[in-house]
Amino acid sequence: MVKIGERIRELRQEFKLTQADLAQKIGISQAGIAKWETGDRDPSTDCVILLAKFFDVTTDFLLGVEDKDLLK
Repeated sequence: MVKIGERIRELRQEFKLTQADLAQKIGISQAGIAKWETGDRDPSTDCVILLAKFFDVTTDFLLGVEDKDLLK
């Protein structure tokens, strides 16, 4: 199962954003983004919803419950 931090990193890179860019766009610190991506911390439920809306994916995709291919 894919971890949420891996999904966030994949999506951020797909959108060609740095951690700082993503942090600024969603109102989170760059250090917070880094901690999510390394697995040191998990985003709150509110942040998961915010990320899903920003990247236009489901929360299930972010959480590793479903694959992106299934969304197409």
